[in-house]
This record gives sequence, structure tokens and C-alpha cells, in this order.
Amino acid sequence: MSHYEASFEIDSKTDSYAARRMLEQVYDTIREESQSIQEGADDADDLLEEFRTLRDAAKRPTPGRLTIIYEQYDDDFAD
Repeated sequence: MSHYEASFEIDSKTDSYAARRMLEQVYDTIREESQSIQEGADDADDLLEEFRTLRDAAKRPTPGRLTIIYEQYDDDFAD
């Protein structure tokens, strides 16, 4: 399994705005994709709720850190 990690330090209102925009875009993308894949699926709803929480947390401009972790598994997708 490959592991990739990137951190974004939020130490200004401009950085905070950028982090908020990133999380809004991720939330919107996941919402759109989950609707097209399987509307009402529990796992899609849970994932969307987690990203809604992240999006909402970023609405208030405060210092912090946004860390993105991508773990790539060795398996292929099932057809």
C-alpha cells in the first residue's frame, strides 16, 4: 500500500478561505457522485456527513492545518 500525505498550514484569512473553498468543492463533488452512484446508500450518506462536518468546520476563519492523506491499496477494482 502506498501512502501520500500533504499538509496545508492555515495562518492567514486568505489561507483559511482557500481551505474552505477546497472543502466546499470536495463536499460538492462527493455529493454529486454519491447521487449518481447509489442514491440513499448508507455508506454514501455517512461519507457525505463526514465531509459536511469538515466543510462546516472550515466556515469560521481560524488558524489551523488541513492534512490530506491518500492511501493507495495494491488491489484492483472488482468489475
